[in-house]
Amino acid sequence: MTASARILLVDDEVSIQRTLTPLLRSRGYDVDVAATGAAALQAAAERPPDLIVLDLGLPDLEGSEVCRRIRMSATMPIIILSARGHETDKVAALDLGADDYVTKPFGPEELLARIRVWLRRIGGDDRTESGRVALGDLTIDYGRRRVLRADEEIRLTPKEFELLAFLARNANRVLTHRAILKAVWGPNAVDQPEHLWVLVAQVRRKIEPDPAHPRYLVSEPWVGYRLAAES
Repeated sequence: MTASARILLVDDEVSIQRTLTPLLRSRGYDVDVAATGAAALQAAAERPPDLIVLDLGLPDLEGSEVCRRIRMSATMPIIILSARGHETDKVAALDLGADDYVTKPFGPEELLARIRVWLRRIGGDDRTESGRVALGDLTIDYGRRRVLRADEEIRLTPKEFELLAFLARNANRVLTHRAILKAVWGPNAVDQPEHLWVLVAQVRRKIEPDPAHPRYLVSEPWVGYRLAAES
């Protein structure tokens, strides 16, 4: 899934629209544009995109609120594109379900690269695993990109599944923060641990019987994380 993918660009800056819309279309993407949060929510509901590029500073709704509402029913990748570069802004957006964060001003090729990565992941081009792996009552189905606890499906965002799948491929191994960041976000993210902290908390809330006392996604203080296979 790359050339035929539909992208929803949500940004009220005319200069961004005029720059990115023709650029994305020149790469073969089908592009819808929304300049407000309300228009973005309507577009996402009526014509669901494969990926959303979302600004935070919209004139009606905060982009973070748009992200939260979309995440209530949809799992497509959401890339935040914002001039806000503070760690608190990044953490808040990621905590509400965003998958990636690009700070303005940005290089168009960097954004295109991140879009390609996410579309490959949801389209399956990056996935080499097949079959299932069981950890206690938790089952990860690589082929269908599903996670089950007993017989109940757990809805994960693409980024959440990416993290859990990477840990499962290395079950019982302690993986450093930098190794996980590089594998899940790429080499440019190794110095952004807040991405990982937020994502781990999100995954724990979904897969752990008691997130405050995790059975599966275990912290190794000062080092990283481990997915416990003997749970």
